[in-house]
Amino acid sequence: MKLGIVGLPNVGKSTLFNSLTKAGAEVANYPFCTIDPNIGVVPVPDFRLGLLAAMYHSAKVTPAVIEFVDIAGLVKGASKGEGLGNQFLANIREVDAIVHVVRCFDDANVIHVDGSVDPVRDIETIELELIFADLEVVERRMSKTGRGAFNDKSLAKELASLKKLRAVLEDGKQAKTLEPEDDDEAALFAELNLLTSKPVIYAANVSEDALSDDGASNPYVQKVRAFAKEEGSAVFVICAQIEQEIAELSDEEKKEFLEDLGLKDSGLDRLIAASYSLLGLMSYLTAGEKETRAWTIPIGTKAPQAAGKIHSDFERGFIRAEVVNYQDLLDAKSYAAAREKGLIRLEGKDYVMQDGDVVLFRFNV
Repeated sequence: MKLGIVGLPNVGKSTLFNSLTKAGAEVANYPFCTIDPNIGVVPVPDFRLGLLAAMYHSAKVTPAVIEFVDIAGLVKGASKGEGLGNQFLANIREVDAIVHVVRCFDDANVIHVDGSVDPVRDIETIELELIFADLEVVERRMSKTGRGAFNDKSLAKELASLKKLRAVLEDGKQAKTLEPEDDDEAALFAELNLLTSKPVIYAANVSEDALSDDGASNPYVQKVRAFAKEEGSAVFVICAQIEQEIAELSDEEKKEFLEDLGLKDSGLDRLIAASYSLLGLMSYLTAGEKETRAWTIPIGTKAPQAAGKIHSDFERGFIRAEVVNYQDLLDAKSYAAAREKGLIRLEGKDYVMQDGDVVLFRFNV
């Protein structure tokens, strides 16, 4: 899973990125200090892995991972090349979802590119640039498709779909507000990979004192939540500065620090949970002496396709899956004991995987 972190300059993007990945992206109090997109890969926290690895005495533990891409600050006119322009919009096209960092704190010492704090205005500035960039993509495709549409019914149909999409974008709406009429239209929209078709999580960046009540008393956060509710996006409250401090601590120190702040989870944990929920993802597990590992798949994935996540041969030659719930396995204290208790199920090609399944795939090629 790849998430792009975007927002106006000086809203806390690079600070948040540093705290998430410990990658050390440069942070400075001026626009465009992040000249190239910074990329960091972070493990997905999963307590189940450690418990299973201890039971199996696994030599290696491999969590699922998320790739974060920190995009340089966008400004008005980015789609036309203002600021650092189109190169950054191109980087966003490669991500699965967008984490839009929004400034929800007052601080006279931190410059705001528009001179004042207004989170909804900031969101709309970024979204408008994404819409403009998508319009360019659609219009280029229309020009290409239009040349053959007179003599080709499929191209004529595609052109009609593109015209509908252009009208939506010209109306200032996001591409995801247009529901495809059929499979062909859905395939076309997916192929275009438009920026405004991607799901969004708003990261409301607050000061430390607004963390305790999850931003409930922060009027900026309330505006972001109201805006996000209208478009069906997710919101989570974070203090990027605090997250950066947490990133430097050991696991035990981190736990104590969060407790002192009255928090159960770090911002990273909440962001990952929100991302999995937004994208409809879950994890199944494999365990053994060599390795205990988490594999990320879409909710609703069937056993053969889940097996293909490990290797294409597993999917091609799928015979069956031996499945046990991770908690049942831990309670039984061994795979053999779980088998004796009848906790291990033999599942076929139509089995829909469940979060926390511990699986052994049988295949033959």
